[in-house]
Amino acid sequence: MDLLIQILTFVLIISILVILHEFGHYLPAKWFKTRVEKFYLFFDWKFSLFKKQIGETEWGIGWLPLGGYVKISGMIDESMDTEQMKKDPEPWEFRSKPAWQRLIIMLGGVTVNFFLAWIIYTSLLFINGDTYIPADNVKYGILVDSIGERIGLQTGDKILSIDGKKTKKFDDAMLDIILGDEITVDRNGKVVTFPVSEEGIADVLGAKGKRFLGYRVPAVIDSVVPGKSGSSAGLESGDKIVGFNGKPLTYWNEFVSQIPFHANKNVALTIERDGSEKLIQLTVGKDSTIGVGPFVEDITVTDNYDFFPSIPAGFNETINVLTKQVKQFKIIAKPKTKAYKSVKGPIGIVEMMPAKWNWGFFWSFLAMFSVWLAFVNLLPIPALDGGHVMFLLYEMISGRPPSEKVLERGQIVGFVIVMGLMALVFGNDIWNIVKRFL
Repeated sequence: MDLLIQILTFVLIISILVILHEFGHYLPAKWFKTRVEKFYLFFDWKFSLFKKQIGETEWGIGWLPLGGYVKISGMIDESMDTEQMKKDPEPWEFRSKPAWQRLIIMLGGVTVNFFLAWIIYTSLLFINGDTYIPADNVKYGILVDSIGERIGLQTGDKILSIDGKKTKKFDDAMLDIILGDEITVDRNGKVVTFPVSEEGIADVLGAKGKRFLGYRVPAVIDSVVPGKSGSSAGLESGDKIVGFNGKPLTYWNEFVSQIPFHANKNVALTIERDGSEKLIQLTVGKDSTIGVGPFVEDITVTDNYDFFPSIPAGFNETINVLTKQVKQFKIIAKPKTKAYKSVKGPIGIVEMMPAKWNWGFFWSFLAMFSVWLAFVNLLPIPALDGGHVMFLLYEMISGRPPSEKVLERGQIVGFVIVMGLMALVFGNDIWNIVKRFL
């Protein structure tokens, strides 16, 4: 049932995005009186699951869930139907329209994707606000594991900026670090700037989502589990641990890092209670626990937005997401990061879907994926919208269109590139599944 929900979530997201993207081409095409022969969700290679002729357009659903398309008369597209191109242009064909109209038709899909993301982010901010941890609220410094250390960070650092830009949200710091080139931190009162290690990024991506970055909290007890050694020894909520076996400590991570080395052994904790210190003897359990939890101050804030302020805020979030996606291509191009191994195709994306229906995730992922589709479709690769835009800009600048032979060959080359990339991501998905059984 969980897998079914994951698949349905992904299919619904893809279906919405493909339909709206293709409508972005369809509507301006109809506006400029260009004939649209087909409008398909998914690809109908050899056969379709459903089709219905309405007017001059065949509407249908294909069997191959890799996107969708609109077939516009008089245009060399992924169908590679060039028979029509051998005849003289008709007034209702794409090729007979002015270059500026063709450009609008080709940019319609990515425009819809961008505005969809903008509308969703605006709505989410207006309805829910923006809840996050301000970087300035992390007053005791960060907490990193061995992976964070390989990137160049140290526990206790205070992140000042990434790539020269001040960090506002601590929640975004982990992704910003992965996508960044250099980090500036306050380290024991000294400002230190260092490059992000590509080997460290490879370790982060290899950890498959494990967080390498947290924040330190004081060694103050919040909860005490009845029946555990901490409770039996008299530890109480509010106690501040200031020493472990005679060695002073300040932060919770310093305390818990000592516990595993003293399983089933007696230890002495120095605590501060009501302004005075007290020594407490106890025995660490065989499971390396004493049954206490830390007090973690709520340092989150929520920025609430009225309707009109939420509009530019939604736009800024859309641009922010787009910028991060562009940066992801940069780290994929760096072999040492091994980021190419983390590229996910449909199988990998399905695994990212929640096992239970989650509207918050649905809308956030829909907006993010819509921005991603807009960006990818604008890449100057023939067979993608960006390839057609590239040829149209050439025509508008030079005053003459590329030959049909160039367009045909470009479409073939673009198709091979796209299929190669799809084979790569599908192969990566399958290999990741195979590795689980090795």
